Amino acid sequence: MARGFSMRGVMGAADRAVQYARNWLLATEPGSRVHDVQDDPRFQHRGVDLLWELPSGEVRGIEVKGDRQPRRRRYFFELVSNLERDTPGCFLYSGADLMVYVFLAQGELHVLPLKTVREWFLPRAKSYELRHTFTQTGAIRYTTVGAVVPVKDVREAVPEVKYIPLPRRGQTAEDIQAAAEAQATAEAQQPAEEDVPY
Repeated sequence: MARGFSMRGVMGAADRAVQYARNWLLATEPGSRVHDVQDDPRFQHRGVDLLWELPSGEVRGIEVKGDRQPRRRRYFFELVSNLERDTPGCFLYSGADLMVYVFLAQGELHVLPLKTVREWFLPRAKSYELRHTFTQTGAIRYTTVGAVVPVKDVREAVPEVKYIPLPRRGQTAEDIQAAAEAQATAEAQQPAEEDVPY
């Protein structure tokens, strides 16, 4: 079943996800700087949303995805960004070093080493279901196609994936760490999830 989205809703989720990603990057490497290049044509075609300038001078490209579905424990890896124009999805072409995937409703931020995850995924792509979403921008409607991949599969195959619970009001760093450890234990014991349409 395909799901439709308005551009306004998609952009709101994307903006929130970028802000969470920016905050995490800056907290992870004190003294680093984050440059938003979402509107820069030089980086749009490379699938890079943020440039993370580390104190060492190294610069890493970051792709950010915001997911608004409340019960989903699956990634949506974009394989075709615009079916009508036959343009590839940014999971395939992005030159980013990291994909920061933010589950907004669940309050989780996942950091995926993009090249490693892509190398793991491509030989098994046919094992995963494809979903179509529709986005309306004024009078224009376009279709995006992506693979639905359980978080658990990726975390088991690519141990470098990081899971970071987003801070809630009044939480300390210790509370966040304890929640992350409890979540990892719960995921290991979790039965298969029910299908949630996109």
